[in-house]
Amino acid sequence: MAKDFYNTLGVSKSASQDEIKAAFRKLAHQYHPDKPTGNEAKFKEINEAYQAVGDPEKRKKYDQFGSAAFDGSPGGGQGFGGGQGFGGFDFSGFQGGGGFEDLGEMFGSMFGGGGGRHAAPRGSDIQVDADLTFKDSIFGVDKELHLSKFDACEKCEGKGAEPGTKMKDCDDCGGKGVKIVNQRTILGTFQTKAACGTCRGEGKVPSTNCKACHGDGIVRAKKTLTVHIPSGVENGNTLRVRGGGEAVRGGQSGDLFVRLHVKNDTRFEREGSTIYSSLNIGFTQAALGATVETEITDGAWKLEIEPGTQSGTEIRVRGKGVPAGNGRGDHVFVIQVVTPTKLSREQRKTLEDLNL
Repeated sequence: MAKDFYNTLGVSKSASQDEIKAAFRKLAHQYHPDKPTGNEAKFKEINEAYQAVGDPEKRKKYDQFGSAAFDGSPGGGQGFGGGQGFGGFDFSGFQGGGGFEDLGEMFGSMFGGGGGRHAAPRGSDIQVDADLTFKDSIFGVDKELHLSKFDACEKCEGKGAEPGTKMKDCDDCGGKGVKIVNQRTILGTFQTKAACGTCRGEGKVPSTNCKACHGDGIVRAKKTLTVHIPSGVENGNTLRVRGGGEAVRGGQSGDLFVRLHVKNDTRFEREGSTIYSSLNIGFTQAALGATVETEITDGAWKLEIEPGTQSGTEIRVRGKGVPAGNGRGDHVFVIQVVTPTKLSREQRKTLEDLNL
């Protein structure tokens, strides 16, 4: 039966190669057998589809002949040597997205190079949001994040076995952790090695499953994680906490991505490592000079106003801005001279006498 590989990947026939690649990665991440949401049959189906249309040259054959070009059907092409390819080697079963990055693994398994290797399973990544005050973003802060995620089972320490019981060799793979997989391609049917889905490539399974996690080695639990937010971050920055994501048995946890949202502070504005603020002073202070109490991010600050200061003058305080490198930027005060709108007779007379 003809297969619609575009429909399998959820893209249109006119989709670009980048769109096809993105669709495959999303589905592979969702249905990978090592994931809690995994589906081995579905994973194989989307992998088969991507093998066909993820490569521009193979895609041309598929668009012309359909899926028959890849299953050895009449008119589909048998490749070399009556459909067996070059000595039975599989040139299409590249794991991890259909690219060529696993070529060494493929040839290593074919020629007995240590039995091949298989990629350890990896948990899903998590993204959360964190709100910061302006001051937190300048000086950094330790932020508590409350998560609900898959984590290693505390009872069995992530092994999946009931405490006090032993692990045994996996019956499905004979304790090897890998299985031989037959793949039918345009060049014929070939054999490759893949991680055993039963033991997740470990080669061992519990003789008695842990009662807390039912042998999965992971449980969904509420976690409180303290993350250090470094100084100088900006609104929209994302921090990566390696290993802070979903746990998976027999592999490494995914990562936690923390997206930062910095609240506005009406007193301050930031440009790079420089902080700006506006400071209103009176006409007399501007004319005669004064010491004015104001604020910087560190707290209270006394700012010296020189005699004759004009509106728009910038007064720079060195080293009181945003931490950057081994030092800090500056804090710049933009002076606004406030002209009085209501004067008493005496005040008016005094100004007229001054003739300023």
